[in-house]
Amino acid sequence: MNNFFNRDLWNEIISSLKSNKTRTLVTSFGVFWGIFIMVLLLSAAKGFETGIKHKFQGIATNSLFVWAQRTSMEYEGMSKNRSYFFDNQDAKSIKDKVKGLKIVSPQNNFTTLIQHNLKDGDYTVEGNAPEFLGQKSLKLTQGRFINQQDIDQKRKVAILGWGLIDELFEKGETVIGSYIRIKGVNFKVVGVYKDTSIDGQRNIRAQQNIHIPFNTFSQVFNFGEKVSYFFITADNNQSVTDLKEKIIGLLQKRHKINPKDKRAIGNFDLNEQFEKFNMLFVTLKAVSFFVGLMILLSGVIGISNIMLIVIKERTKEIGIRRALGATPYVVKKQILSESIFLTLLSGMAGVSFASFLLFLVNLKIDSLDPYDSMILNPIVPLPTILIIFIILIIFGLLAGMIPAQKAVKMKPINAIRTE
Repeated sequence: MNNFFNRDLWNEIISSLKSNKTRTLVTSFGVFWGIFIMVLLLSAAKGFETGIKHKFQGIATNSLFVWAQRTSMEYEGMSKNRSYFFDNQDAKSIKDKVKGLKIVSPQNNFTTLIQHNLKDGDYTVEGNAPEFLGQKSLKLTQGRFINQQDIDQKRKVAILGWGLIDELFEKGETVIGSYIRIKGVNFKVVGVYKDTSIDGQRNIRAQQNIHIPFNTFSQVFNFGEKVSYFFITADNNQSVTDLKEKIIGLLQKRHKINPKDKRAIGNFDLNEQFEKFNMLFVTLKAVSFFVGLMILLSGVIGISNIMLIVIKERTKEIGIRRALGATPYVVKKQILSESIFLTLLSGMAGVSFASFLLFLVNLKIDSLDPYDSMILNPIVPLPTILIIFIILIIFGLLAGMIPAQKAVKMKPINAIRTE
């Protein structure tokens, strides 16, 4: 049976490729190099995406920070350049009137002298709600975080960043259950955390913050109803970016701020920034595919040209086969099979070599701290490899199409007479 898996057909294909090994290798290199570059670029793009998303791990990316600034426009008899503060009623109003929000977390903070026994230092103290732990990438290494009872009873408890333990405590000293003094007020240490966010890994000061209950902060340090920041997270099926205008509009109305005043309320849309990263990842993948395909196309053109030369060299052979009864289909299949086989062989060699190189790169990356690298686990997923395989088959068909058409158009008698 004369089909694609015919043994004689494959023996003939391999024999044809072996007849001029140097030409076969040179022709194959274009496809090999194109696939090799494509795999490396796609792997780098994937590794960059994995690295960035790892750094955002634990952070509620669908979140918005808002804070009060000076007004820049007059409104309803209120002067411009006016100072004002958010308050606890703002949090309640945002929760009640803006649908689609999961957490509205208030925060106050200041930097002050912190004392423990004979040691002291200047550190940032934050008054937070229990929900804050679900918004920021804080990993508890000892004890616990703030809970609702701490808020309701205004307990004087503190959670310390691991970065200040060595500076305030003696080596081997028990941290949990000990006391620190904040502006002369004693707070019991109930937990220790590590900030695993991007900022936390780059900035040691982010590992030295102290978290206390928001209500305790407001009462003990005379902040009253004042709120410095709101950390707002939307529901999973709702983009906080779509709700941002409504949130800011509500705060403008409550504090008599001109709706056109864009400077009075500061904000940082974490979701918007994260979406920009996602667009960057898509762009990098598209560029990688495009560059790889262009290089691959040049290799395929080389294969097509070589196949034309092979057809010319085998003109007499093709004429004899046609005279002995070989149909145009058989001749065309022979040439297309050679073209596809050569393209696939070269392409898979490129994938294999790139995979080996990526294996060595991953060994090096694995030996580093994951937070020290912007690229993690640069690999090409199996679905992408399958897509590359399909592309190689299509390009192999295209490379052999013109030579095959030329071969079947030959008249057997003229082909036999060719010297």
